[in-house]
Amino acid sequence: MDFGNILLGAVNEFFTPTTAAYALAALGLAVHFGYTGLLNFGQAGFMAIGAYGFAIPTLSFNAPLPVALLIAMLASVAFAVILGLPTLRLRADYLAIVTIAAAEIVRYIVTTNGLTEVTGSANGLAAFEGGFYSLNPFAPGVYNLGPFSLNERDLWIRVVAWTVVALACLVIWLLVRSPWGRVVKGIREDENAVRSLGKNVYAYKMQALIIGGMLGSLAGIIFTLPRGAVQPANYGTELTFFLYTALLLGGMSTVLGPVIGAMMFWAVLSLTQSLLYGAIESGAVTFLNTTQAGQLRYILVGVALMLLMIFRPQGVLGNKKELSFA
Repeated sequence: MDFGNILLGAVNEFFTPTTAAYALAALGLAVHFGYTGLLNFGQAGFMAIGAYGFAIPTLSFNAPLPVALLIAMLASVAFAVILGLPTLRLRADYLAIVTIAAAEIVRYIVTTNGLTEVTGSANGLAAFEGGFYSLNPFAPGVYNLGPFSLNERDLWIRVVAWTVVALACLVIWLLVRSPWGRVVKGIREDENAVRSLGKNVYAYKMQALIIGGMLGSLAGIIFTLPRGAVQPANYGTELTFFLYTALLLGGMSTVLGPVIGAMMFWAVLSLTQSLLYGAIESGAVTFLNTTQAGQLRYILVGVALMLLMIFRPQGVLGNKKELSFA
């Protein structure tokens, strides 16, 4: 096995657009769960809404990039309002039930054959990223960044993706340090106490749900742009649980925690997969094939997460004081 290339591949995962998308979506979960105490199990649904909300206008009526982005964001706001109206006045577990069901409903709707002309059904949609890459300021060619070589498209999407992550972190950092942030953290701890102070708890919860959902939809767009296609199979329930894994790894009540957690999640997945595949190819491991090794890496990440919850439940960047609401 070439351990140098294996390690290099793991380091490369720190900066991929997929990692950036996970960081954004996990940051949305931090707003929902980490800061406000909203148990949203449907972040994959918000990502799907963002991806399809961007792709469908682009393909259906050749919407310009800003218009497609605006439609995707408005769709995510509408989705959050639809989810929040019947649930946010009830206990947290009702929101969990509704969001996990709603995310699956979205996935089944876009796969129905009756909407094939609009959503592409199970095959999804493709060739909608042209407007984004037409803005690419980098000349065609290969760019060497240390040990990594990127073409102009890869460099452009990475610059945009991580710029969006940085701006989102800044916005959320400012929000949680503002009076609004103090109110939502109070709701997380004891919403009855906040209500007794005259605050509209329902309105603050709705605002948090919308903000976190918009981050999820932005993540869905970034997640699909490098692939040049959006497919419903990518937005299953397991995606939300991967996002929660990233959130818990970094720290659920921190701004940078979801970003660090997403980086750790993808680096560990890459590292374990490369080590397992290398061991199989070299003959050191004979009781596994590559398909089984691909599943085993998720088991190893799950074991690592359990150990983290035992020895450092607040996450890498978290504070034990923030666990008092759980």
